[in-house]
Amino acid sequence: MSVVFSFFRGSLARRWCACALGVVLWGAVQAALAVELPDFTALVAKQGAAVVNISTTQQVGERAVGLFGSDEQGWRFDFFRRFIPPHLRMPELEPEPEDESLGSGFIISADGYILTNAHVIAGAEEIIVRLADKREMLARVIGADVRSDVALIKIEATDLPRVTLGDPETLQVGEWVVAIGSPFGFDHSVTAGIVSAKGRSLPDENFVPFIQTDVAINPGNSGGPLFNLRGEVVGINSQIYSRTGGFMGVSFAIPIDVAMQVQAQLREAGRVRRGRIGVAIQDVSRELAEGFGLARAEGALVSAVEPGGPAAVAGVEQGDVIVRFAGRVVANATDLPRIVAASRPGEAAELTVMRAGAEQRLTVVVGEWADEAQPRPVSLRKDQPPAGVGLVLTEPPAALRRERRLKYGLVVERAQGMAALAGLRPGDVLLAMVQGGKHRPLYKLSDFDPARAVLADGGNVTVLVLRGEVESYLSLKGRQ
Repeated sequence: MSVVFSFFRGSLARRWCACALGVVLWGAVQAALAVELPDFTALVAKQGAAVVNISTTQQVGERAVGLFGSDEQGWRFDFFRRFIPPHLRMPELEPEPEDESLGSGFIISADGYILTNAHVIAGAEEIIVRLADKREMLARVIGADVRSDVALIKIEATDLPRVTLGDPETLQVGEWVVAIGSPFGFDHSVTAGIVSAKGRSLPDENFVPFIQTDVAINPGNSGGPLFNLRGEVVGINSQIYSRTGGFMGVSFAIPIDVAMQVQAQLREAGRVRRGRIGVAIQDVSRELAEGFGLARAEGALVSAVEPGGPAAVAGVEQGDVIVRFAGRVVANATDLPRIVAASRPGEAAELTVMRAGAEQRLTVVVGEWADEAQPRPVSLRKDQPPAGVGLVLTEPPAALRRERRLKYGLVVERAQGMAALAGLRPGDVLLAMVQGGKHRPLYKLSDFDPARAVLADGGNVTVLVLRGEVESYLSLKGRQ
């Protein structure tokens, strides 16, 4: 009997120990979760008062009502229409005297200066700012810069709460961030997420290294602040990428340092001046680096130089790879427009290029950026060509040479296999091969024979391609 009792006693003791251990472990898990998941309440309580709701009105003749119960113009105010698929934009026209837009903004000074997006106030005849304490005030536009999508407005008030500005350079991918804004007009809504990436380039957005997040951003959040966990503004929520018109987990914010540089110029002069040097550039891939005799795939490859432009005067040549500008490293092609744009027009800047494997330093006088017409596509006539390695070329007839003003070049009749994958299209003109950074013009089909041999052996060939009126470099890779 005593043996049986001892057995049960031992069993109960073991169970009690197991339960106790489980309680301890569960407490540890809860403690760990409490440490890992941040508490945003203090941040919101301290900084939320400096976030404002912005509504605008403008006179319109007709209003286009879309699938979401909002007009197409209204959706443009909240994020760029290129992110809305065409099949979702099916407007019906009805009379409407006024158009309203909702967005967000935040106060950067106690005397009433407010930052928001340029597209939030675009075309507005009246801008109404609603503060956290429910006061409503009319705002005037100090300036708006479409290219960075930053606008500076002002209300007449004093002793206003203002945000604390942070440094986007210290942001790390994976770090928690918080957005406060007015999605769909719901004031002071708070959403949180992490930094997904930094330095993103978007189509037609060459001057802003966007912060990508997975913070929920919806129409009405545009122009609102993006905070780090220290309660500092690190960005302005600007746009989303969406196939539905709503949030899909990919949001973009303008770094606050870029926005503050823009607002400083807007406050001083009402507009932004940007530098330019007159080059067309592209990224350097590993294959292009090999073709140009570079040790590393970095820098901005100059695919064309504007005749008579600042770069041409400075001695920059097609095929140069710009690796430094004004003392700053140019790691890739997206870096150069931002660095040059930040330069003051009229100032002299030193740039470093790699040319035929050797480093050269040049001095360029920075020009001022202005709109340029898009290249006009030109149709090409074709002759029957001989076949090649995934590539069918033809020598252009005299009439086509005159039409395109070609001194040399071979026309792409058909691109297959690796040539198509490299990006070649029918109608492209191969102007030259690049070997060790030196250009070898293609006058006749036989000039391309050395390249065919390299491709047949599985090697890489860099070519200069003319498409429409734009020249760029492509790397063709042979089959292994």
